[in-house]
Amino acid sequence: MTQLKFQPRQTVEQVEEGTELAPRFGEDGLMPCITTNAATGEVLMLGWMNAKAFRLTMETGEAHYFSRARQVLWHKGATSGLVQKVVEARIDDDQDALWLSVEVSGSGASCHVGYRSCFYRAVPHGAQAGAPLAFVENNKTFDPVAVYGDAPNPTKL
Repeated sequence: MTQLKFQPRQTVEQVEEGTELAPRFGEDGLMPCITTNAATGEVLMLGWMNAKAFRLTMETGEAHYFSRARQVLWHKGATSGLVQKVVEARIDDDQDALWLSVEVSGSGASCHVGYRSCFYRAVPHGAQAGAPLAFVENNKTFDPVAVYGDAPNPTKL
């Protein structure tokens, strides 16, 4: 397998209007990645990619991310079986954010808490601002303890 090459960023025209992949990672070496369900368009998660995760995702066709909480590269679904197969990948206008459209194996869930989407609660706004979060997904798709064991939650508090 050949390694995906990133082009040096030279001009605004090259980055914004050209056909060369010249991604820009933040000072922390990371780029945000929005991931959606290819069939429904539903937002599943926001993840982060370093250059290695980006390359592995494009080369294997399966989503890889960099965990800011654990400071490790991870292949989505390696533990849970909920692998995200890339249907389409798009990079934004200035090449500093990625959007993956994916098919998810297994139950179709992408959230380590057990819900289909990581965005399973609505934040009240306007006249309702300050009200409790509202669950928009009421049932978990899988039992995270059965899938991941009694491991600590990977989210930093």
